[in-house]
Amino acid sequence: MALVGVLALQGDFEAHARVLAGLGAQAQVVREPADLDRLDALVIPGGESTTMTLGIEREGLAEPLRDLVRAGTPTLGTCAGLIMLDRDHLDVLDIRARRNAFGRQVSSFEEELELPLGGERSERVRAVFIRAPWVEEHGGEVEVLASVGERPVAVRQEDVLAVAFHTEITGEDRLHRWLLERAAARADAPGATTGTAATRELA
Repeated sequence: MALVGVLALQGDFEAHARVLAGLGAQAQVVREPADLDRLDALVIPGGESTTMTLGIEREGLAEPLRDLVRAGTPTLGTCAGLIMLDRDHLDVLDIRARRNAFGRQVSSFEEELELPLGGERSERVRAVFIRAPWVEEHGGEVEVLASVGERPVAVRQEDVLAVAFHTEITGEDRLHRWLLERAAARADAPGATTGTAATRELA
């Protein structure tokens, strides 16, 4: 069973935990550095990016999170999670995000997007944009997977996937399946270790 850390300082972490549980994974609350031990994958959920930044700094999580992602741990960031991964925050994804780029909560909307997450065909996901960012700049190693208009809203760099929207609140599980597939591929690599330590599950 894959052990997936879900940053739980603020935001919709419980919705991510439910999706992961439905896929047979074990979700672990991440509120302090010790919670990052032996993880197979990581989710940084949506929420309020300023509050999340302050919480990460307060709990001493910034460097441990950077180390975990830079070590190759498959990572999914949604909405504010995309912002947390960018150059101005954790600096583990070569992008610069623009906060609240689509407007305030009253400007929230849904969009059907095609995401090429592997294999020979793209998959359609139902994307919910709530005070969503977009990717303002990105480096050459970043792959743009989907855009709204000309604005990138889903990007990938190696095993880091960041999206400007929510899928977990509708029960859509394609992004989480990608995360678990990447975790399984990494676990199967020669010399790999897996996250099997005792855990503290999300309620």
